[in-house]
Amino acid sequence: MQDLNRRNFLSFVGGTGVAVSTVSLGGLMSAEAVHAAPVPVSFTPVRVPFPLPIFTTNTNFLPTGVNGAGTLLAPTETGGPAAELPSYTVIDDVVVPPEYERYVISAWGDRPFADANQYVGFNADYTGYVPLSGTNEGLLWTNHEYVSYPFSEICPESAITTPAGNNVFERVIGFPIPTTKTREYMGECLYNVGGSLLRIRRVARGGRFGVVNGHADNRRLHGLSGLAINAMRTDAYYTGARGTVAYSEVTAWGPRAHQAGDSHYLEGTGPAATEVFPLSSDTLGNRIIGTLGNCSGGTTPWGTILSCEENFQADASAFYLGVTEGVRANGTQTGYIASGTQTDTGNRTAGAEFGLVGEKYGWVVEIDVKNPAVRAKKHSWLGRFRHENVALKVQAGQRLAAYMGDDRRGGHVWKFVSSGVVGNVTSPANSALFESGTLYVARFNADGTGTWIPLLLSTPTNPNVPSAISSVQFASEGVRDRNGLVNLPRRVGVAGQTVEGGFFACTTLNEATALPDYIGRTLADFYTSQGAVLCDAFAAANLVGGTPAARPEDVEVHPKTGEIFIAFTDGAAGSDGYADSRIFTVSKYSTAINTEQQSGGLYKIVEAGNDPAATSFTWSRFLQGGEAGAAHGAGFANLDNLAFDAKANVWGVMDMSTNLHNGIGLGTSATPTTINHALSGSGNAANLVGVYGNNWMFCIPTEGPDAGKQLPFAIGPMRAELTGPTFIGDHLILAVQHPGENAPIDAQNTGPRTRTIEMLTLDGTGVFNQTRTVPLGCQWPSNTAAGNTSGIPKSAVIGIRRRNGGSFI
Repeated sequence: MQDLNRRNFLSFVGGTGVAVSTVSLGGLMSAEAVHAAPVPVSFTPVRVPFPLPIFTTNTNFLPTGVNGAGTLLAPTETGGPAAELPSYTVIDDVVVPPEYERYVISAWGDRPFADANQYVGFNADYTGYVPLSGTNEGLLWTNHEYVSYPFSEICPESAITTPAGNNVFERVIGFPIPTTKTREYMGECLYNVGGSLLRIRRVARGGRFGVVNGHADNRRLHGLSGLAINAMRTDAYYTGARGTVAYSEVTAWGPRAHQAGDSHYLEGTGPAATEVFPLSSDTLGNRIIGTLGNCSGGTTPWGTILSCEENFQADASAFYLGVTEGVRANGTQTGYIASGTQTDTGNRTAGAEFGLVGEKYGWVVEIDVKNPAVRAKKHSWLGRFRHENVALKVQAGQRLAAYMGDDRRGGHVWKFVSSGVVGNVTSPANSALFESGTLYVARFNADGTGTWIPLLLSTPTNPNVPSAISSVQFASEGVRDRNGLVNLPRRVGVAGQTVEGGFFACTTLNEATALPDYIGRTLADFYTSQGAVLCDAFAAANLVGGTPAARPEDVEVHPKTGEIFIAFTDGAAGSDGYADSRIFTVSKYSTAINTEQQSGGLYKIVEAGNDPAATSFTWSRFLQGGEAGAAHGAGFANLDNLAFDAKANVWGVMDMSTNLHNGIGLGTSATPTTINHALSGSGNAANLVGVYGNNWMFCIPTEGPDAGKQLPFAIGPMRAELTGPTFIGDHLILAVQHPGENAPIDAQNTGPRTRTIEMLTLDGTGVFNQTRTVPLGCQWPSNTAAGNTSGIPKSAVIGIRRRNGGSFI
């Protein structure tokens, strides 16, 4: 168990009692504020299935049904139940403390637009609010990341592949979707990603927000926005079973009004826009069709939204709703990904179908939500990789800094620093600062120091060495998962390669012969332009020695200290790479039941002089994922989005893989996973995530007797993920993503499952078994309406407020 006392927590979050420099997003944490009398936490922690220290000291709320049904439990130390509950029933609802209520603001399929043919997209993620009238009226942006079952039985990675006549799409949207991978099917999928902009309003402070239906401000930006510009193309379509077609003919994806391509294309900025996009095979130059894979993001002080393109990559079978990730030395894609004949049931990708060239996706997109005439822009100086979010440090008279994470196994932590300086922090002119600067990748040293390495043509190569980054795991377990995989740029004649572009898999099996060709050179030996470097940022970062990390997700700037907080979600290796085991826990290294677990953690970077342009920093790990009874375990797994409230309390949400929730498996059969604390290895440790139940949200107070403790605040419905936390005055806005993902509905939902789950005791000295009752499917939010006992799970954006009004926390 990790000891989180108030003193070491305040030290970590910067409350040291000395003056610190301000950032634009908040003021100083004064010595008086830091050492003021403790303020007790103002909500009752929600009781989650697993043991946490807070349940021994605080009254907690045990949910027993939907719509706030539950009971208060006394803390263990005053006669309440032990932290280790022998049984637990999971509730298919968004559970919040009894002092609060939650309500739906918008959901998939809503039609609040002036054009009633348009509708709100699938799988809500990031939310951002731009005020028009303080906290009572403003513009709410929501990202839509991807589609998954029950959108359709043929969605990528669907665990339910047999159409059962549920017709979910038609029941929600009003018309049927094709059951094979036709152009209409792929187009409707891409329409359902991107983002939705909605004007929201409430009558008075403390009241509920509602969408202003039909308002001209309400609009969509989606994966095929601007498809009409395909008419300008001169490149050829593929030749296949349907004959030869020119891409200039692909300007719609179906006969319905919303399926006709529009002219709302996007534009690029920076080196890729001037040096790479003119070379793109689509012949469109610096014009870009749509945005996709929109995960998290950021909101600027000048009132624009930054939407991050994450999982844009495709393969020809499982993940076909994407584009080509691999690029050549000039930054353009290696080619469209497709295989076999291009029939409606063959293996082909959305990129090949609509002519979406890969180099134009994987960027940070800026949307001017107040000015629809301004085209959305993809800022290439911020790099092309699988962006989770972007956090800004905006200080008058200093350079703009943007901090980012590449959410993949072996991904990196990034920083962009502008060439120009910030004037007025709220001036729209600051958007131009993204168009010139330098992109840096973080190198973490084992001694707690670090360096920002620039990704410039002149930067020397210093590739990560697989045997070095996997050395800790090898010393502990005698194995190296994925043989310490490091993906490097593939070039003809380098390391014996005969294929140009994409990734070369360097491992312990070939490093001795391969790495000499990559050492002692510069990035200019592998890329023809600065724009090309930025288009291949992930591989270029490995080549210059950026630290491969444990899936860096959310990065946030502390509103009072300016320090950088990073959520790492999982240290296990994968096909994209291997996290440096000298910095991150990448496996469960022994069979001891309380061995440290690999489930990510919360880290902090302090830059030299707190200067956004600094190239050196120190780093520290504050919280390690894992059960509270495990070594250094903080009682969470797979930390994802972070947020700070007005009092600088830390909030976090989890992103546990859907197939691991409650250990009951996916699909109609729902084969349980093995949860055994006596097993070692990264694969067995991943299954331990089942102990936590559903994804949830926590708060870690920075003041009062509970400072540094994890207080569960909300639990999501079945198979869902809580994402995009945004504080608006006395409200928390939250997205509920993929409820019911890959779980049966209607007649296939045959009721709850009961299984025994092994968990660590709170002190870590043993294990205990909990009997857990788990709904097999999901019916949220329809099941929260009176009398509705069966319904369709729908992703939604919700508001959370105090029942009796007043400040949120």
